[in-house]
Amino acid sequence: MNPVTAPWVRTRLRAAPGAAVALAVLVALTACLAAAFPRALDRYTDAGLRRAVERAPADVTGVLVSAAPAPGVEVAAAEDSLRPRALADAYRSVLGTVERPLVVDEEQSSYGVRTTDGLPSPEEWLPRPDGLPAEMVLAAPQGLGDHARLRSGRLPKVTGGRAGASTTEVEAAVTEETARTLHMKAGSVVHLPGHRELTVHVTGVVTPERPDGAYWSVDPVLRSPSLRHAPGPPGAPTPTYWVGGLLLAPETAPALLGSAPVIRYWHLAPDPDALHGRDLDGLASAVASLESGPGLQRLHSTVTPLADATTGLDEVLTTYGRLRDDIGPLVAVAASGAGTVAAVVLLMAGGLAGDRRRAELALLRARGASVRGLAGRLLAETAVVAVPAGALGLGVALLALPGARLLPALWAAVAVTAVACLALPLRAAAAHHRVRVHDDRRDAASPRASRRRTVAELTVVVLALGAVEVLRRRGATDGAGGLVAMAPVLVGVIAALVLVRLYPLPLRGLAHPARRLRGAVGPLALARAGRTSASTVLPLLALLTAFTVAAFGGSVLSGVADARDRAALLAVGADARVEATGALPSGLPARLGQASGVREVTEVGVDYLAKTPDDGQSLPLAGVEPGAYAALAGRTGLGAFPAGQLTRPDGAGGGSGHGSGGAVLPALASPAVAERFGGRAFQLRLADGSVVTLRIVLVRDRTPAVYGDDFLVVDRSGLPAGSAPPNVLLLTGDDLDAGALRRAVGDTGTVHLRSEERDRYADSPLQSGAERVYTAAVAAGAGYAALALLLSLASTAPERAALLARLRTMGLTRAQGRRLLVLESLPQALPAALGGILTGWAAVRLLSPGIDLTTIAMSTTASPVGRAELRTDPWSLAVPAVAVLVLAVGVAAVQAWWSGRRGAVAELRAGDAR
Repeated sequence: MNPVTAPWVRTRLRAAPGAAVALAVLVALTACLAAAFPRALDRYTDAGLRRAVERAPADVTGVLVSAAPAPGVEVAAAEDSLRPRALADAYRSVLGTVERPLVVDEEQSSYGVRTTDGLPSPEEWLPRPDGLPAEMVLAAPQGLGDHARLRSGRLPKVTGGRAGASTTEVEAAVTEETARTLHMKAGSVVHLPGHRELTVHVTGVVTPERPDGAYWSVDPVLRSPSLRHAPGPPGAPTPTYWVGGLLLAPETAPALLGSAPVIRYWHLAPDPDALHGRDLDGLASAVASLESGPGLQRLHSTVTPLADATTGLDEVLTTYGRLRDDIGPLVAVAASGAGTVAAVVLLMAGGLAGDRRRAELALLRARGASVRGLAGRLLAETAVVAVPAGALGLGVALLALPGARLLPALWAAVAVTAVACLALPLRAAAAHHRVRVHDDRRDAASPRASRRRTVAELTVVVLALGAVEVLRRRGATDGAGGLVAMAPVLVGVIAALVLVRLYPLPLRGLAHPARRLRGAVGPLALARAGRTSASTVLPLLALLTAFTVAAFGGSVLSGVADARDRAALLAVGADARVEATGALPSGLPARLGQASGVREVTEVGVDYLAKTPDDGQSLPLAGVEPGAYAALAGRTGLGAFPAGQLTRPDGAGGGSGHGSGGAVLPALASPAVAERFGGRAFQLRLADGSVVTLRIVLVRDRTPAVYGDDFLVVDRSGLPAGSAPPNVLLLTGDDLDAGALRRAVGDTGTVHLRSEERDRYADSPLQSGAERVYTAAVAAGAGYAALALLLSLASTAPERAALLARLRTMGLTRAQGRRLLVLESLPQALPAALGGILTGWAAVRLLSPGIDLTTIAMSTTASPVGRAELRTDPWSLAVPAVAVLVLAVGVAAVQAWWSGRRGAVAELRAGDAR
């Protein structure tokens, strides 16, 4: 056989341009999606890590290297160690100690000298809330002019020659907030008695460029004064005093030696743009090296043996790592399922092309073509189409999702292109490894499967069952991450192989009784549906895997949404909450009731200062109208109760005295409060001094009015008049207008919406990115599953068209032809739909014990609603099943209609092997 040449490729492409274009579109789309997946993962993991670092305080995420002057050295040497040049040299040494991938943001990093303690100032003009003198922390940071704007005066400088330990007068600047709080201005003089009295002349007032940035986080009092409490005995009131900061010129740092203990500091801020989620282990290692590893040893050798490094960045990285590890298995499930379905579609496309060219390839083999040469020709003509299409898909993914790694996307696109190129040659090589004189009937089924196939299928099923059992025992954690990702595929493989073997048996059993029915459509449809072959496994595997992914994904997304909605409901108590520290205006409920979307407004008077007379412990008490509040609790599902049990008895409360007399009010309590007081009557002192007697008659875990584990709810009409005025309004409705509610409330109270609270739980890029990727993967899997079903139907379309043509020549009407194709498709579509429901349910049941949705729902391991469990979502099971049935029946009906339009002559041609 001649080697592969270009004319053969051109000839084949010109002979079937539609098939070449379809293959190119399929490969380009699949390569684009495959390349986009790792880039999307990189983007949202990077964004999540950067958000976590940016949200943490700058003094937590920064690495603070500090060192005191060496003890016992001469004064001149100590002064030289505090001068700008020595600090700058040490700063460069510190930067050289930082290991990759941790990158320092030098623009926000800082270094300098500061005192370790505040120095009290005797100045009478400084504010003294409780008579104690204000204290000042002195610092000499580098680059003050680059991180602050001068509001008045000038920046400090050195006066009187070179500063040293004997210097007694220095200049300083203060921030605008310090000047406003401590009554300072340019020209103020502050005397600071210490080891040697130091006089500080304030020369200017500055405004920080980025007050929350790393530069100003070395010591917060340098930016904003702090009101602190003096130490005292526990429980006793302690006096307060102010602590402020004075910013000296860098050259005057040696002057601090004579006044107070000082330290040198180098504050390193991480560069957020250089943080990548894939480098999490490397970042943790670099931080640990600086804190207590080789990095700290290098600091001791290059800077000073007294150097010490502290940071909270390691805790931020650990928290982010736990969140990423909890979300990762869920995304891997969708990725593996969608990837399997896409691979099946590519294999089916190659198989369909091989089946369409069966006669051509058999003729080439009969004329002497070798299997290797035949596969080479097919590989060449497929690669000419698939390789450019794969490159195009990769390019689109790179342009659509910039800022991520290239190599994973490249390998994903290469894998897709390789599968597309090899599917047809390998299928042809397997089908034509022997030269055949004629082909067997393609619609005939062997009464008994080959031993090789039986052994292979049993081996796959046993391995899959073993993996599923391991996954069930281990759960989604404990080293079973790979098995978690393959769960849909494992369950789909088992179900596909079992269904392919079992579903023809009842159909063949029904075929004989069906012969007694009138007409030939029913028996013929059952007879044809009962014939199956190994080629049915791939489309069934694609459908069942897509079913499993969709069911699992729908259950995950619905579980996350339910957890967030429940947590938001617990925090707010209703769809909206209006709350004030005092009594709300009497006309406010009516105004809110007229707002858009509001259906009900429930008034509640909450006394957060109610106390038990014996131990004085605060116990929130909610006074409600039992009927309206019981209806609200029933609607929200937060501790529903019968209103009659909470209604006050006759003669209880309602007066103007300081108590409820001898009457006892029934109360609803939390379990903790009920355990404390039991069923006995007890007294409660309200905020206005009145006393009420209560007895707990109802116990509920939650209640709409009060958020927490301790609460009491009583009938407000039974309380002394004016003791619990309405200060909380709970609103129920749909599509509430937050702006309208806030305008109606004005300054009388604060408005909290359930929808806003729910959105707050999903503000992490790691959560939202994972949800988007998961949704996209489920949608892609569903699309490829539909394509697999269409390819499966398309592979048998010529045969069904020829069958209808032959039957029409025998008198079959068009209506009977449509019924025949529909009935023939139902016995295959129904098992696929039922099997999909079963596999989806099994996958959720299998993975639910080991999967906790709390992290992805709440971005934390703790949730007010407890553990967010994975539960089966009925809609996620029902919708794909109905979609498969509708698609299968619709395609059969359309084919029957189209075949009827073409006519029998076009389908029955002389020499046609169909």
